[in-house]
Amino acid sequence: MRQTTTPTRQRPADRVIAVINRDPRTAPHGTRNDAVLAAVLAALAVCVALLTDQGRRPDALGWTLLLAAHVPIVWRRRRPLLVLALTGALVLPYHALDNNHGAATTVGLVALYTVAVTGRPLRTILTGVTVLAVAFSVMLTVNPHQAVELLRISGWVIAVLFSGVDVRYYRQYVASIVERAERAERTREEEARRRVAEERLRIARDLHDLLAHTITLIGVQTSVAAHVLAADPERLDRGTIAKALDEIADTCRTARGELRTTLEVLRAAEHGEGRGPLPGLDGVPDLVETARLAGARVEQTVRVGQAPPAVGAAAYRIVQEALTNAVRHAGPEPAVRVELYERDGALRLSVADDGTGPTPGGTPGFGLVGMRERARSVGGTLDAGPRPEGGFLVSAVLPLTTAVEGTR
Repeated sequence: MRQTTTPTRQRPADRVIAVINRDPRTAPHGTRNDAVLAAVLAALAVCVALLTDQGRRPDALGWTLLLAAHVPIVWRRRRPLLVLALTGALVLPYHALDNNHGAATTVGLVALYTVAVTGRPLRTILTGVTVLAVAFSVMLTVNPHQAVELLRISGWVIAVLFSGVDVRYYRQYVASIVERAERAERTREEEARRRVAEERLRIARDLHDLLAHTITLIGVQTSVAAHVLAADPERLDRGTIAKALDEIADTCRTARGELRTTLEVLRAAEHGEGRGPLPGLDGVPDLVETARLAGARVEQTVRVGQAPPAVGAAAYRIVQEALTNAVRHAGPEPAVRVELYERDGALRLSVADDGTGPTPGGTPGFGLVGMRERARSVGGTLDAGPRPEGGFLVSAVLPLTTAVEGTR
């Protein structure tokens, strides 16, 4: 059954607050709304002129001036000062002819409010003083009694001006809050994108280290079995073949377990849980033993006490990738030396082999890049390249005291 969502209607109070908070110059349908406002004000002025006794009832010229004074209100948002000037130019002669004075009061106050709510406070004050001075001068010349009355009601004019200034400052305050909220939201989105990018990079490194290491070992062990089969088909060394196949099976099981652990960690991270224990320095002997099963002659020296989890994981992955490259590129039965020790508050590791190194012109991989990224992730450095006496050397310095624990 198809469900339809009924849009939520704004309450009248929310609409009023939205109108107050919004800059009138950027409000949608501003001209149309001001045309409606001008019509309402004109109708109100006609009712006041007909129903109240605050001067004589307007004649034809008075009606013309009164109604014409409301026309500029249509454009009050675009040209507030010009609208005020046009309104004043029509209202002053209307008052000078001693027409009903209350009828033209509202339109003048609306024009003044628009100037106050859209302009700077200094301009608003100068405008208010000018309007009062001109109006008082004109009324003093025409009708001194009305000039005194204008002084009495000037407080309303000042109140309207200050109300416009207060609303303007309030809108600026609301706009600053909205801008800060939007800036904070953009910052959160950028941080989320950065974390996603870092997580993708970490996953890529983990999968590369796992799969490259496993596939390399399987390839070496398969080559051993194929060599035994092809060397002397009539006298098969079944023990050697069985051992190679068993090692391939063990490697596949180990890889499957590590892959399952990685996927479980990813699923846990997706549901907001931790990423599980990281591989550490205690796994280095297993890496060395696996490389020996692949035919490498590996010697290890580990003189490291306790290392932060992030540093231990970085060292483990660097050693894993360096041993994988040695088995893959150093030739048959390479001699490899692995050293890990602590000095000057840093974990120092090196993996050196006596092989021939990568084949010139081969397709470059991501192993060296991944090792450098892992070293940088904990504030360390890594160097890799051929040795002067032959072979290849990977060395890294990983600080133990300044490592960033949150980096994985």
